[in-house]
Amino acid sequence: MIRRTFLALTAATAFAMPAFADGHSKDIVDTAVAAGSFTTLAAALEAAGLVETLKGEGPFTVFAPTDAAFAALPAGTVEELLKPENKDQLVAVLTYHVVPGKVMSTDLTEGMTAATVQGANVTITLEGGPKVNGAVISGPDVEASNGVIHVIDAVILPPEG
Repeated sequence: MIRRTFLALTAATAFAMPAFADGHSKDIVDTAVAAGSFTTLAAALEAAGLVETLKGEGPFTVFAPTDAAFAALPAGTVEELLKPENKDQLVAVLTYHVVPGKVMSTDLTEGMTAATVQGANVTITLEGGPKVNGAVISGPDVEASNGVIHVIDAVILPPEG
């Protein structure tokens, strides 16, 4: 529980960037949408039926891949995930980016693990800059009214099986 809370706090710090200056008054979804670089994430949350959840009380720590991160996936991946018949897989991918609680970047430690909403753990590394499962946390501590967002440069995928 302490690790989860720690990770959630770190994620909140990720969204505390100038583009997110009014983040405290907006929830995680509205904060990400207002930033303008998360249109794919917003569309995926909508397709997965997770918008209302992430507008909920929280707190949540979200490792939010940018549009460029989604674009870097193999051709056709996003389109496949957005198909209604692949909703369960889409939900698994998206919930793997969410940790219960509010974890700020100052809470992160080398080798720290945190259980995601999806169920599997993510691992934090700090050498060479903060990363979650190898994805660079490029915009830490973007605070929202119900948690924190850490901007990441890649889509992280849950382990198979």
